[in-house]
Amino acid sequence: MRRYLRVVVLCLACGFCSLLYAFSQLAVSLEEGAGGVGGKPQAAAASWLGGDGRGAGRGVGSSGSAAHHGRSDRYGVKMQPIERVHLAVVACGERLEETVTMLKSALIFSIKPLQFHIFAEDQLHDSFKGILDSWSFLQTFNYSLYPITFPSENAAEWKKLFKPCASQRLFLPLILKEVDSLLYVDTDILFLRPVDDIWSLLKKFNSTQIAAMAPEHEEPRIGWYNRFARHPYYGKTGVNSGVMLMNMTRMRRKYFKNDMTTVRLRWGDILMPLLKKYKLNITWGDQDLLNIIFFHNPESLFVFPCQWNYRPDHCIYGSNCQEAEEEGIFILHGNRGVYHDDKQPAFRAIYEALRNCSFEDDSIHSLLKPLELELQKTVHTYCGKIYKIFIKQLTKSIQDRYDRPPKERVNRRNVGAHDVRKGRCTVCQCRNSYQFIKCNFKCLKTIALLHFNI
Repeated sequence: MRRYLRVVVLCLACGFCSLLYAFSQLAVSLEEGAGGVGGKPQAAAASWLGGDGRGAGRGVGSSGSAAHHGRSDRYGVKMQPIERVHLAVVACGERLEETVTMLKSALIFSIKPLQFHIFAEDQLHDSFKGILDSWSFLQTFNYSLYPITFPSENAAEWKKLFKPCASQRLFLPLILKEVDSLLYVDTDILFLRPVDDIWSLLKKFNSTQIAAMAPEHEEPRIGWYNRFARHPYYGKTGVNSGVMLMNMTRMRRKYFKNDMTTVRLRWGDILMPLLKKYKLNITWGDQDLLNIIFFHNPESLFVFPCQWNYRPDHCIYGSNCQEAEEEGIFILHGNRGVYHDDKQPAFRAIYEALRNCSFEDDSIHSLLKPLELELQKTVHTYCGKIYKIFIKQLTKSIQDRYDRPPKERVNRRNVGAHDVRKGRCTVCQCRNSYQFIKCNFKCLKTIALLHFNI
């Protein structure tokens, strides 16, 4: 009898060890497929840089594709891929604070993990790295830092076009070759709802559309392009490139119609000829070049409403963005330097509220009442008279994210820790096997139950 008991105990011990080994291998494999804030940066070399790698990203994270392929493990539990939202920004000069505030607004409300691609002058890299590394406890984003990079020929001309470094956005499809889709925003952007929502517009593209932007103006009587432009522009009033959603795979593949040759040109071949032809006729630099390109290729542009790129032009002469009046502002664009002067205090109030808040739930939840009081002081301006549209969507975003019962909230410090529904497990963003097993205990328990049919 003792002999049989020993055999049973030995079999149980072997089975337990096998189970631990299986779990450890699962943890290791998932760590290789999912990134936390840590990780080695990958080089992102532009086509004109050749093989010397001078376009390598510096900092944490990688400029990889938006999602890894899903797979099924040995126990038949389907591992869901993590889709990352890729967000790019270009920062030069005194734009550090603006950029950091924009990134913070993206993190506060977003649901999916974010991949930041930050193009900045070399002297700003250490500051960005110090701030973003201090946010690593969130475990909801990666970032890559890149130097400002232009084609060696005419590099100085590109860098000085319109504002310093602004034209860098034109070359993102050529630099971030491994990235399929990308949301580019100016530094003076503030997200008042999850980045996921504008990212979802990619699914609304038809087969010919490669990018999405908002109109430059809603009211032609105050439009700039239709009154002053000396070059072709898209639609009735042109488009604004401060918020630009791109399917960069399609951009790299497409051959563009143009007015310089009967031959269609690819993205990397059309930019320099356009600049040479129109450089004496353009005022807004790279935005004008984009307007010219989409004037000749209108079928390639998806136009989203003004509430996704709400600027002072939409209210300084009276409200002219109907969608924002109905649903609130989704993305605030503080161009004209309105975050830093007293000309449009409503814009400044939103900026300062988000700049000063922390990532703590109480801090985010408590910013609404003081913000509304500040906005009520701005009613002497046209934008201030409609101040409620500035907080309508912001209030909803905070309620959706932070007013839920604790069990229903999305934990920003451990997104996707465990999600056991219908035999599915989502990947936990943890840095080592111990953290993975700890935060995915429920998922691992489910695997065991499925495996042993308990």
